[in-house]
Amino acid sequence: MVVINKKNKYHVTFRKPYEFEGKTYTEVDLSGIEKLTTNDLVEADKIFASEGNVAGMNEMSVGYACIIASKASHKPLEFFQGLPANEGIKVKNIVVSFFYE
Repeated sequence: MVVINKKNKYHVTFRKPYEFEGKTYTEVDLSGIEKLTTNDLVEADKIFASEGNVAGMNEMSVGYACIIASKASHKPLEFFQGLPANEGIKVKNIVVSFFYE
């Protein structure tokens, strides 16, 4: 179940602390997604394709959502790719919701 933070709908709180590059995270803020441009989406498409990914609709895939989340949060792509699966789905759901709101 995804719990949406009423103060910031782009805020993801992790169920368990997440270790990345020697630092512990309990949350990530994706509110920078509102500042992305179409050019950022074009760049994300290029990254997605260069990694060998194919999707009928890029914006619906977990891999593409990780790229967008990376751009929105200014965290490395690997941060999102290493998340536990359930946390990765939370991130994907927030990204997809942004695209289709």
